[in-house]
Amino acid sequence: MNENNPNTVTLETPIKRGEQTIEQVTLRKPSAGELRGTSLSALMNLDIDALQKVLPRIANPMLTEADVAQLDPADLVQLGSVFAGFLLTKAAQASMASRTA
Repeated sequence: MNENNPNTVTLETPIKRGEQTIEQVTLRKPSAGELRGTSLSALMNLDIDALQKVLPRIANPMLTEADVAQLDPADLVQLGSVFAGFLLTKAAQASMASRTA
């Protein structure tokens, strides 16, 4: 994760698309509609199929489902961890932050 933006992940294995190389991905908090086609329990469990549907909707630069399918497992876990933080309430996030401080 990036010090300047905790929602930015520097990829261990960059994504290559033709001439383009994606080295960092920033996720934004999704709206409820962007979670369609998945279940909250699958997303909370960081189910790969659920993440493959949702990450392209909230990633910058834009990722495709094929990009997500080809991610290094370590990168998928990092992106999934950032995403999981979006599913927590502010109180839960504060509680977790105080435990790790």
